[in-house]
Amino acid sequence: MTSTVPALGTRTAEGSSLQAVLLDMDGTLVDTEGFWWDVEVEVFASLGHTLDDSWRHVVVGGPMTRSAGFLIEATGADIGLDELTVLLNDGFEDRIDRALPLMPGAAQLLAELSEFEIPTALVSASHRRIIDRVLTTLGPHHFALSVAGDEVPRTKPHPDPYLAAAGGLGVDPLWCAVVEDTVTGVTAAEAAGCHVVAVPSVGPITPAVRRTVVPSLEVVDLTFLRGLMTEMR
Repeated sequence: MTSTVPALGTRTAEGSSLQAVLLDMDGTLVDTEGFWWDVEVEVFASLGHTLDDSWRHVVVGGPMTRSAGFLIEATGADIGLDELTVLLNDGFEDRIDRALPLMPGAAQLLAELSEFEIPTALVSASHRRIIDRVLTTLGPHHFALSVAGDEVPRTKPHPDPYLAAAGGLGVDPLWCAVVEDTVTGVTAAEAAGCHVVAVPSVGPITPAVRRTVVPSLEVVDLTFLRGLMTEMR
């Protein structure tokens, strides 16, 4: 876990207010979920294997070890997990160096959270090397801290990343709003006790208790997020 601003100290919500916003990265703030799949297709093609498009829904949003491990097993490719992880990260870095489009509404939401000094964390299953590259585009000043998938004992769909982010900010997960785009990420955030705003990027996500589904990040602003906490009273 990496902090990019001085420690915020413990914040209280007096039982009824938004304490922090925890944001996923790929597919939520940056339009990169397709990048990962394209790189996986290219790497396995170089190994002599064709990926079935239906596997995309299996690997989306998950940690590198799970996604890469699944693809090795599914294809029978003669490559180790460590070697494949390097190839995938290298390929992804090459793509984001060429272009890194933001999701619609991402820049506006980050600017508003910063303007009103809402504690905000970036929480991703991607490795630290990838997060740090993306932060140069998103603006590290927007985030009090960031949590990478290779920095926690268990990454998404386990709650560890979101618990680490809430702990690092000194807030209660119950009063945190999480924005996610995949079932894997939603599962992690809900297991941590957070209220989730789901903006589906690849597969469908259904509404549920403490889970609000929206069509685009463009409808998510500070008023919207504070409203979620008000509904919990």
